[in-house]
Amino acid sequence: MNGLHLTADLYDCANHTLLVDEAALAGLCQNEVAKAGLQTVGERWHCFPSHPDGPGGITGVVLLAESHLAIHTWPERTAVTLDVYVCNFGRDNSEAAKALLNALTTAFEPGHKHCQQLQRGELG
Repeated sequence: MNGLHLTADLYDCANHTLLVDEAALAGLCQNEVAKAGLQTVGERWHCFPSHPDGPGGITGVVLLAESHLAIHTWPERTAVTLDVYVCNFGRDNSEAAKALLNALTTAFEPGHKHCQQLQRGELG
């Protein structure tokens, strides 16, 4: 049991559509998961209602055979949190996880970001 857990906090995102459009965000995630060579086994999306500060955000998860992708948007703050975890059972999925996180980060066009990486489980 070992894997790579990546997180990214994105700020000042220029791509406002992805912050509020569930279909666009889900489509992006589905496409980028497939491009990374990972396998979707399920997904769930929820749009929050509009409020006095503007449209509500979106929260979603793509369940992967390798583990998961989780995402949450805050349009009122032009911010996003991303969480990608892949286990490395049977093959090393680390580069696929990095490619997925990089593609999603790029799509949001953040003004700045904070990324973290954690190796989970025992190696070997």
